[in-house]
Amino acid sequence: MFIKLFYTLRTYGVPVSTRELLDLNAALDQGLMMQPHPENPQLCTFASREDMYRLIRLCMVKDERHFDKFDRAMADYFEGVDSLDMDELLAKLTDIPKEWLDLKLDPKNLTEEQRRLLKKYGSLEELMKALEERLKEQKARHQGGNKWVGTGGTSPFGAYGDHPEGVRVGGESRKRSAAKVWEQRKYRNLDDDSQLGTRQIQMALRNLRQFARTGSADELDIHETIKRTAKKGVLDIHMQAERRNRVKVLMLFDVGGSMDVHVETLEKLFSAAKNEFKTLEFFYFHNCLYDYVWKDNNRRHSAPMPTFELLNKYGREYRVIFVGDASMSPYELMTVGGSVEYMNNEAGIVWLKRVLEHFDKVAWLNPENPAYWQYTQTIVEIKKLFDNKMYPMTLHGVEEMTNYMAR
Repeated sequence: MFIKLFYTLRTYGVPVSTRELLDLNAALDQGLMMQPHPENPQLCTFASREDMYRLIRLCMVKDERHFDKFDRAMADYFEGVDSLDMDELLAKLTDIPKEWLDLKLDPKNLTEEQRRLLKKYGSLEELMKALEERLKEQKARHQGGNKWVGTGGTSPFGAYGDHPEGVRVGGESRKRSAAKVWEQRKYRNLDDDSQLGTRQIQMALRNLRQFARTGSADELDIHETIKRTAKKGVLDIHMQAERRNRVKVLMLFDVGGSMDVHVETLEKLFSAAKNEFKTLEFFYFHNCLYDYVWKDNNRRHSAPMPTFELLNKYGREYRVIFVGDASMSPYELMTVGGSVEYMNNEAGIVWLKRVLEHFDKVAWLNPENPAYWQYTQTIVEIKKLFDNKMYPMTLHGVEEMTNYMAR
């Protein structure tokens, strides 16, 4: 079963193997998609379309970054909707005014006979094409109707209504009969070129791992214990040192000014890095690195750390990651006294060069959209200075950075 689905997933870039296909077939053999019939508990029926979607995704997709590709493949395999521009259509759905979907009447509830009399479109492709037409024509809020995107009616489009084959827009699932499940594409934010959440950042940072067992032997070595016990015939416990990631990371965060809009993203990155690296040091700077950095933003002026001290304290083996938008006045990067906060004795680019000369691996992680990098002079200059080792803060970008750092 599902051989065609298997190849469709591969066509869309989902890395599935025969192991996943066998797992899916085994799950179906075990009856996981069967549920008691609502009118006769002794009989079983197939579970809902949404449950089928979730089971297939559970068996076939092992990495969250492929959820979006999986949704596309499912839509193509089951309904052949690959010809529709779903991105454009979904963008239109998100632009629907919120008041159009506010419920002001009791939710519609039809009898089974009434539901059977309503028009069905026959396929998801036809249903989505009809929705596209409605969005082009609709100009106002509708409620209780049978055609437009609205609420409390028998239209196949909207929320809190009743239709055996519809697309729920807003609201909450009530009867689990909406036809559109796998083209909701809730997981676009997990795709390679999208902004990251904490978990996705942490998964990407795992490429930067070099494990070694160091320290005291305080961890049970199960395999060696079993081996020795079997050989001697008596229990022989063997301990070992904990396996740790020996990579040392130094992160320098740009804070304040234009970076304020990226605070939430930086918090996720910092949280992921703290969980992933045993040896992590971090400091802050503003716009460009100068002759001092700081550890606490509340004490940046009372407890600064000279940058020369930072270079002397941390050895070449540290992987250094600058995190900032690299967007500033060219004077801040190139000129003595160009800092917006004080009269710096040396240009910022001088300090950046010192860091690059001291550490073996240095990279810059930029939360700005890379499509705009070429329009900011300082981004272009810093990217060139870093030998193009500037990466966007996306899943693909962080992975590229960690692959470089791990070499």
